[in-house]
Amino acid sequence: MAERELRHIPVMLGEAVEGLAVRAGGRYLDGTFGRGGHARAVLSRLGPAGRLLLMDRDPQAVATARAEFGADPRVAIRHANFSSMAEWDETAGGLDGILLDLGVSSPQLDEAARGFSFMADAPLDMRMDPTQGESAADFLARAGEREIADVLWTYGEERFSRKIARAIVAQRAERPITRTGELAALIERAVGRREPGKHPATRSFQALRIRVNGELESLGRGLDAALSLLRPGGRLSVISFHSLEDRAVKRFIRDHEGRVQGSRRGPPVAAAPARLKAVGKPCFPAEAELAANPRARSAVLRVAEKLA
Repeated sequence: MAERELRHIPVMLGEAVEGLAVRAGGRYLDGTFGRGGHARAVLSRLGPAGRLLLMDRDPQAVATARAEFGADPRVAIRHANFSSMAEWDETAGGLDGILLDLGVSSPQLDEAARGFSFMADAPLDMRMDPTQGESAADFLARAGEREIADVLWTYGEERFSRKIARAIVAQRAERPITRTGELAALIERAVGRREPGKHPATRSFQALRIRVNGELESLGRGLDAALSLLRPGGRLSVISFHSLEDRAVKRFIRDHEGRVQGSRRGPPVAAAPARLKAVGKPCFPAEAELAANPRARSAVLRVAEKLA
């Protein structure tokens, strides 16, 4: 485990932390601790009066946070989904910055037993918090064909969603689908190889992971909570890894910038008072980072500032 954690590379580390504009005496929250790359960088900029709040829904990530940061009086740690940040007493006084690094972490992908990846055969789990909710195997065992197809299309933008759902339902009638290898092979048989360099199960695995963990719902609640907790001038720094996440973050910032809403089919709608402003343009990993960490290739960073 220790060797694997050393290989975990935080994505757009400098850019994401710079986006927070960390002040030595400020109060900051890292809602997706992972293995602590961003948290270490934030903490290094805090003085004795600063405060860093760490959250993660993954018990292994929380154990790492407690082992490394638990003795630091500037740090508080909570095992929870970042969507519940407003329920933590530590956030009640407001925050000067919030960082969210969305999606699945490298340690989760690299530990085959977690069931996130089709690169190794393992139990079909995919839960970021294995102590809560239903696994991907449980979902596929109970969901109807239409629901499975809708999940694959909505969260994976899988154009063969119906064909794959039909194959899943036919397969489970003979025996349950309980392992990543089984599911990946089933999908490959159903649709064949389509995109060079990409396994045909890629989109389906992404879709199931998002559904099992309620990722988009958590993101929506978390963004609302972040806006309510940020102090004027506080920064929100969000790293997304697929278009569904980035679209939600982009829309959230736009909807709170006080722009007049309207379309060609109707009159403009009066804008609500501006509560956020985008800081700079969306940021993407540099070539050097992509060479060192190919998993960063789809990352997008957006930063926004809370207005008075």
